[in-house]
Amino acid sequence: MTASDTLARYIAATNTHDFDEVEQLLDPSAVYYFGDATCAGLAAVRTYFERAWALIPDEVYGAEDVEWVVDAADAAVAVYTYRWSGHIDGQARSGRGRATNVFHRTGSGWRLVHEHLSAGPS
Repeated sequence: MTASDTLARYIAATNTHDFDEVEQLLDPSAVYYFGDATCAGLAAVRTYFERAWALIPDEVYGAEDVEWVVDAADAAVAVYTYRWSGHIDGQARSGRGRATNVFHRTGSGWRLVHEHLSAGPS
C-alpha cells in the first residue's frame, strides 16, 4: 500500500464516523492542528473527532486537488483542499479549507503522524 492509498483509506475511514476505523491509520503520537484546537495523541484526537461527529452527524469529508509535496521511501506529505458538508441543528452547512497530512512508513505500513487544517484564502 502506498501513502496515497493510505490517504484514500483515511478519508473513507473518517466518513464512517467510527474512530476505531480512523485509528488504524494513525501513529499513536499523531498531532493534529485544527483551527480551534491542537490535539496530541490518540485520546485527544478521538475526543475531537467524536465531538465533531456529534455536532455534524451526517458530515461527509473529502479531499480535492491532492498534491504530494514529499513522496519518499519512508515519509510522505500531501497538501490538498478539504471540503465538508452536513447538517448542524437541522441546517445544511458546508465548508472548505487547506490541509496538510504527514505520513511515515512503519513496520505495519503507512501511518498518519500529523494533520494541519486551516481556512482557505479569502
